[in-house]
Amino acid sequence: MGKLQIRRGDRVKVIRGNDKGTEGTVIRVEPDKNRVVVQGVNVRKRHRKPTATAPEGGIIEFEAPIHASNVMLLDPKSGEPTRVRFTVGADGKRERVAAKSGQAIPRA
Repeated sequence: MGKLQIRRGDRVKVIRGNDKGTEGTVIRVEPDKNRVVVQGVNVRKRHRKPTATAPEGGIIEFEAPIHASNVMLLDPKSGEPTRVRFTVGADGKRERVAAKSGQAIPRA
């Protein structure tokens, strides 16, 4: 599997699936499974029994992972979805650049 261009803290827009058009912040990245968890997207409910460690139990809502190909990074300049390019900066480090505006994407 290739490296993901999306990192924790990035603003992304969902481009496929039930939550299409929703924007959110990446909470977690699972590069081995090629999935990301986005805040407020793909919210699931799980019914938990009360246990000794969690005596309240009840219905727990949580964000489930979605495939990384279903989200697109938002351009920091215009706020629109964009592809990602990589350039080598003056210090010799690779940095992510928005393909639409050419602006560097800051590290979160």
